[in-house]
Amino acid sequence: MSTKQVSSIAAAARSRLLTVRADALLREVARLLSSTQISLVVVCDHEQRMIGVVTKSDIVRQIGRCTGRTCTDTADSIMTKDVISCRATDGLPGVLSMMQASGRVHIPVVDTEGRPSGVVNARDALRELLLEGQYEEALLRDYVMGVGYH
Repeated sequence: MSTKQVSSIAAAARSRLLTVRADALLREVARLLSSTQISLVVVCDHEQRMIGVVTKSDIVRQIGRCTGRTCTDTADSIMTKDVISCRATDGLPGVLSMMQASGRVHIPVVDTEGRPSGVVNARDALRELLLEGQYEEALLRDYVMGVGYH
């Protein structure tokens, strides 16, 4: 079983973190999301603690309900409040299992105070675990062939 933690992909997770205030207009959130390959924005309160998330799908669904220029909703009006998150010390296999069970591709990483420090992407987590497996396989092969562990 892998012992890799979320912290092992901290740089990638940090690069995927986008945050907005609860009162950010959906137009602002949509503009932010459209300029990246990231599909999730973390909504934070005035103390920078996570209070929800908004996804590209949430925005599309809401815009479909708007008429003309009257759509002035804010992030907190459509955000998901019951957010699945993880901590930097959580194991990657467990986080991936949680993602699979919930049908999520992105999960925010929060500290003990609830402040976001990154967003785990399933692809980044899988890549890290694959690299670990390849390294362990090479060590085992070298040991069996009498090359390693001198």
